[in-house]
Amino acid sequence: MHTCPMHPEIEQIGPGDCPICGMALEPKDATTISDEPNPELVDFKHRFLLGLVLIIPLMILSMGPMLGLPVHHWIGARTALWGELVLSTPVILYSGWPFLVRGVKSFKTFNLNMFSLIGMGVLAAYLFSLVAVIAPQIFPEGFRNAKGAVGVYFEAGATIVVLVLLGQILELQARDRTGDAIRSLLGLAAKTARIIYPNGQEGDVPIEDVAVGHHIRVRPGEKIPVDGVVTEGRSSVDESMISGEPIPVEKTVGDQVTGATLNGTGTLVIEAKQVGADTTLSHIVEMVASAQRSRAPIQKLADAVAGKFVPTVIAIAILSFIVWAIWGPEPSYAYALVSAIAVLIIACPCALGLATPMSIMTATGRGAQMGVLIKNAEALERFAKVDTLIVDKTGTLTEGKPKLASITTAKAWQKNDVLCLAASLERGSEHPLAEAILAGATERGLDTSPVSDFEAVTGKGVRGMVNGKAVALGNAALMAELELRSESLEQAANKHRDNGETVMFLAVEETIVGLVSVADPIKETTSEALKALRKLGFRIVMATGDNDRTARAVASKLDIDEIRADVLPADKAQIIKDMQAHGHRVAMAGDGVNDAPALAQADVGIAMGTGADVAIESAGFTLVKGDLGGIVRARRLSLATMRNIKQNLFFALIYNGAGIPLAAGLLYPLFGFLLSPIFAAAAMSLSSVSVIGNALRLRTVRLDT
Repeated sequence: MHTCPMHPEIEQIGPGDCPICGMALEPKDATTISDEPNPELVDFKHRFLLGLVLIIPLMILSMGPMLGLPVHHWIGARTALWGELVLSTPVILYSGWPFLVRGVKSFKTFNLNMFSLIGMGVLAAYLFSLVAVIAPQIFPEGFRNAKGAVGVYFEAGATIVVLVLLGQILELQARDRTGDAIRSLLGLAAKTARIIYPNGQEGDVPIEDVAVGHHIRVRPGEKIPVDGVVTEGRSSVDESMISGEPIPVEKTVGDQVTGATLNGTGTLVIEAKQVGADTTLSHIVEMVASAQRSRAPIQKLADAVAGKFVPTVIAIAILSFIVWAIWGPEPSYAYALVSAIAVLIIACPCALGLATPMSIMTATGRGAQMGVLIKNAEALERFAKVDTLIVDKTGTLTEGKPKLASITTAKAWQKNDVLCLAASLERGSEHPLAEAILAGATERGLDTSPVSDFEAVTGKGVRGMVNGKAVALGNAALMAELELRSESLEQAANKHRDNGETVMFLAVEETIVGLVSVADPIKETTSEALKALRKLGFRIVMATGDNDRTARAVASKLDIDEIRADVLPADKAQIIKDMQAHGHRVAMAGDGVNDAPALAQADVGIAMGTGADVAIESAGFTLVKGDLGGIVRARRLSLATMRNIKQNLFFALIYNGAGIPLAAGLLYPLFGFLLSPIFAAAAMSLSSVSVIGNALRLRTVRLDT
């Protein structure tokens, strides 16, 4: 399937031209992007080189006498005219053929565009000159100069073709460069995989032949071919392609691995879980490609202007011809033709059509290189206008992986004894905090004891028999149920809660002997990122399901503007609705399934790439690295892109706005100045070059602090 880079709604099977703007269609499937040169670009270069070679002698024949070269004396004026015809015909009919075809199509479909104006201008200049050479006697006096000869404009038509070709080549090269991000991502993928067959034999197969369930051996230094789970071995894996972190991550049995990441010094056997288009890398590539094809709302303004612009220009060209033919100096018809052609050429809205798509394509590629995946152009534009950022606590501000924070004991008890009993009970628990306690015990080299009569008390804790003693581990509600109290430990618990820690009491027989506190550490990057976000104009609101005390402890460390605690998933979406009702533009950052409704409700949803798939699908941005620094980069990119688009629209319109009156001859009565079609073509090309060059500046914009 092919689509138009300027009009993504146009889709067709196989290559061709866009019926709206006339541009060549491109493959829609990002994975089909090739390292081979763009065939349209190669073709245009050939046409351009031929035109450039022929236009040099053509200019000598036509402009030589004005520069003092006795060309007409050497070969004769009539021969010189036939020479211009011979030299210009290949330029017009071969080099300019694609533009003429697109121009004719635009009138057939009534989708007038830049090629409508180019085609009309070039054909008018060429056909007029052709008749002037072959049958000059049919022209009235108004077309003749002082010597009685009819002027020809072969050099104008040919020069216009060459300049437009140059502009198209620059545009195609720029579009190729915007695809560099996708090509570099595709280049990360492994080309083969070493399959372990059921009989124990091994063999290398193309990556396309790998299926879900296949067992694959990944040797030291090789790329992991697909997303999967480690079933054997241990190694460090460089995941910088996904996370942006240069430090390798240890992988062992049961750990997930991502395709295109680089295996270290160990050997791994993995079971394929996602292959082909389902891999993380493929999702990233498709998201970048889809965003590059999408259209920002501001593009509608450019389209509306261009849609009314072309027929208006044609009307101005016709009016200009009539005015010059009636009131112009002799040869009046010749002046009229020159004026009309110049109006058509200088008013070409190609730069207007490029203004938004070039910036969007460049920005999405730049974002992908910096770990900011943009779902569509609309999200990019909306994010520049957001004033309020709502962030989830767990997994967004914090690491989302609780760790053992502290152990407090009653007299006569040792910390290791308290932790050993707590870990023994938690070995049978599935609660997220249990993993933190068990990990803490393992780090201290403690062994757990067998547990009998284990019982999980929903929402309160766990209890059982350890070494013949009744042991309970849980929150204050569990202790109240057991009618146990310790004033000193309760005071210590409050201090830990004020630090944002979750506290569990440990009771042995009828006595509380200690407490274990677990905390979800704040990400190292969070504090600096929040400071940068405030400077970028955000009001920061934290919405979390945690209790108010824990939420305030985290907020106080990070100087967050507003806190919403004890929030259910549905409440987050309602909070956003309320803020929107008060006129705020709201962005929501989250990583879990519970965040999906809020991400969808927000003006812009921002998903952490380390989070749940449903959250990523609901969001306009995905941060591959999964920290708030990505939001800073996304905000800076969106602001820079919208600024760039507005600059492009200015560049596109200023040439047209100033050039049309000049081409129509407005200054001729005052200063005797009439814009030549050649200079009109140069100005038109310059507007496109200005837009392309300005858009490509986004490739180097600074997004980090």
